[in-house]
Amino acid sequence: MKEPYVTLKNKNGVGYIEFFHPAQNSLPGNLLSELARTIHSAGEDDHIKVIVLQSGGDRTFCAGASFNELVVINDEETGKIFFSGFANVINAMRKCPKFIIGRIQGKTVGGGVGLASATDYCMATKYAQIKLSELNVGIGPFVVGPAVQRKLGLSGMSQIAMDANTFYTAEWAMQKGLFTHVFDSVEQLDDAVKTFAETMCSYNPKAMAEMKTMFWRGTEDWDQLLLQRAKISGRLVLSEFTKEKLKEYK
Repeated sequence: MKEPYVTLKNKNGVGYIEFFHPAQNSLPGNLLSELARTIHSAGEDDHIKVIVLQSGGDRTFCAGASFNELVVINDEETGKIFFSGFANVINAMRKCPKFIIGRIQGKTVGGGVGLASATDYCMATKYAQIKLSELNVGIGPFVVGPAVQRKLGLSGMSQIAMDANTFYTAEWAMQKGLFTHVFDSVEQLDDAVKTFAETMCSYNPKAMAEMKTMFWRGTEDWDQLLLQRAKISGRLVLSEFTKEKLKEYK
């Protein structure tokens, strides 16, 4: 089994950020911190014009937060820190001056849906089903909710948040605005991502930075908002309901 990692590679002006974890690309706190730092670093690198966010492996883009870390939370402060991991990555993506293209090759759950939603342009395969499963364990998609709602709208976000047992198809996600294109294979996805990203490298970086600021206007309070949401999740994870649910899953 491979060791977890976060890497950044510059290919023809495209910064490919890749994360991996052997547990279906779930993201523990240390990987989330490294991912946020890497996004910031790529945003500061003048040799990188556009960023691609992707994960290793073929089957799962991201299984969300680390279950092993979730089950050992015993106080609100630890809970807040745990749920702040995805908040920090989403905010790093939001504030990054470069456009971020999402490459979603397979299923994505919970926090992974938040990452996909925080990209500026997102392409996927037909295998990239999405699910917000948080309500299953007695919490909710509080931290990723603003990013998901921004892409799917309140109706779409509330639908998958309440229907926490169901994987929604990539086609559904495309109809709602999360995915721009859905491809039949990973190879087709990679070709499209490469072509689109390298084309964007020919554009004026200052114009793209101004466009990104325009697209994200109205989210300036997310530094505080997502931390407030992390506190809510950190409190709920200590409830008797959630503790019992986590025992069942464990």
